[in-house]
Amino acid sequence: MTNERLQRLLLLIAAIGLIPIALGYGFMPEKTLTPIYGFDVDNVNLKHIMRAVMGLYFGQVIIWFLGISNPKFRRPAMYCLVVFMLGLAGGRILSLIVDGISHWLLIVYLILELSIGLIGLKLIMNEKE
Repeated sequence: MTNERLQRLLLLIAAIGLIPIALGYGFMPEKTLTPIYGFDVDNVNLKHIMRAVMGLYFGQVIIWFLGISNPKFRRPAMYCLVVFMLGLAGGRILSLIVDGISHWLLIVYLILELSIGLIGLKLIMNEKE
């Protein structure tokens, strides 16, 4: 498989994977976050923050779909993917160090974010100039 096809596939996997996470964080956070993570989302400010995170995630998904469908957006989409995934992973690693072990699902997210970010970085480095 060509590097271009691998980039498009990685962008597609990341985009499709992020949609339900975004919806879980922001569509009805009190219905999803409380049962999964065990904390109440009954504060207007917290709901506002979670919906803003949802918007940020959907913004990334749009960039990634642009990169899938249009070659001139592929490289910027790949850079966005790598920065987004490794940024999230870095924050999670900091939290593990400072706060301790979190919910198992958040550990799974960390593994996925590190994997996707590092694969994306490798695919960028493999591009022919």
